Amino acid sequence: MTIKPLGDHILIEPVKEEEKTKTGIFLPDTASKERSEEGLIIAVGPGKKTDDGKIVMMSVKPGDKVLFQKYGPSEIKFDGKEYLIASESDILAVIE
Repeated sequence: MTIKPLGDHILIEPVKEEEKTKTGIFLPDTASKERSEEGLIIAVGPGKKTDDGKIVMMSVKPGDKVLFQKYGPSEIKFDGKEYLIASESDILAVIE
């Protein structure tokens, strides 16, 4: 099974944050961690449909590494992995 986003939605795999601080301290899983704002695009929908029925193509593609709004995407679990589903408008930048 796979996930195929609809419309202008994007499936993102969040990038795991470092579990070690700059000073060398390892953080346990129980430490309060903030949600990642960086991820790898796994799949994209076909694009947003305009009022006249035309589809506006997506400006990102699978494989792009992106920055997104911290609390914009919805969290989902699929096949034991955590993903985010976001609208194209939640994407702030592509990391090159």
